[in-house]
Amino acid sequence: MAKSPITLEELGQSAKAAAQLLANITTTEKNKALEAMAEALGKYADDILVANALDMVSGREKGLSNYFLDRLLLTTDRIKGMADGLRALVALPDPVGKVEDMWLGAQDIQIGRIRVPLGVVGIIYEARPNVTVDVAGICLKTGNAVILRGSGDAFNSNKIITNILATAATASGIPAGAIQLMEDTSREGAQQLMRLNKYLDVLIPRGGAGLINSVVANATVPVIETGVGNCHIYVDESADLASAEKIVLNAKTQRPSVCNAAETLLVHKNIAEDFLPMVGASLWESGVEVRGCPITRKYLSRAIPATEEDYETEFLSLIIAVKVVNSLAEAIEHINKYGTRHSEAIVTESYTNARIFQAQVDAAAVYVNASTRFTDGFQYGFGAEMGISTQKLHVRGPMGLEAMTTIKYIINGSGQVRA
Repeated sequence: MAKSPITLEELGQSAKAAAQLLANITTTEKNKALEAMAEALGKYADDILVANALDMVSGREKGLSNYFLDRLLLTTDRIKGMADGLRALVALPDPVGKVEDMWLGAQDIQIGRIRVPLGVVGIIYEARPNVTVDVAGICLKTGNAVILRGSGDAFNSNKIITNILATAATASGIPAGAIQLMEDTSREGAQQLMRLNKYLDVLIPRGGAGLINSVVANATVPVIETGVGNCHIYVDESADLASAEKIVLNAKTQRPSVCNAAETLLVHKNIAEDFLPMVGASLWESGVEVRGCPITRKYLSRAIPATEEDYETEFLSLIIAVKVVNSLAEAIEHINKYGTRHSEAIVTESYTNARIFQAQVDAAAVYVNASTRFTDGFQYGFGAEMGISTQKLHVRGPMGLEAMTTIKYIINGSGQVRA
């Protein structure tokens, strides 16, 4: 007789029980489990590749785009990178139990503020199997249990990876239920997870605008909103044009299917005549479709007319919208109107303009003379990330270890009572 699938209620119960135990596990024990998980990924890499091949075949049959398939694809090198990410977490300080401050309050009661786990974390994400590893690792290091709900497109990959990680973790002394996969990939299943208030302490959506908007609109569980990335590069009139060209090409073409890729290029009118032909030629050589404003098309005759919708769009492909602006102020106004509060960049040799841009642009990450592609937990030294938060409560930007903790006040007295 076939075993009945585990229900969401059972997943929640198991995760809640595991979280209570995880909160008191030592850093040494957590690091031992992370090392075992990394080793297991390497040991069973061939099995992971077989499972991933099934997802890739299915994805091609469904007509998924090449960019989507690139996110779904696992290779030997990518699996090694996932294992390296877990080992990087081992080397990072454990935020759990960190005393952030201590002081004397009324009547000399001693008050301390310490870092503690969030509890049970749920994550709904699209077809990126590497997220399974990153999330499991971060949650374990921070003493959180996790319920993973990936998309059906990556089901085979996510299932085997979760089994490998969970088995290695429990064999190392981590409580069962700490790392679990929700195998129901239906819309109805996702809706149920969004309302699992009895067990979930927080829910994180990681994917495109449709997924994120659905979770924000329907969840009753507290949500950390991660980012759709309509990111901009503004090339100021004082910019080093060769450096600007390099930054624009990297931000747009290095990996166009990710949320920190640039989608819009803004160029100051005083350098448009010199800069647009050179960057346009490089973009076209790289296979990028350019959609430009009327002034842009004056210098780039091959550019397609840009629409209002283009300036609002996260393309996630080799398409870029271009607009010539009259001033720094106009560039900032455009970014704050159309941006998604993710990552924005200015290329400039003006210290004053750089400071104004960083002060006035409303985004989680604001760059001067660097590519937006650096908005990433690994690049920031976090080891990995849960996602990139574009909201302001309680975390913002790449979410590493500390972002997956909260605070607790501990108070010690000697018999004081309030008057």
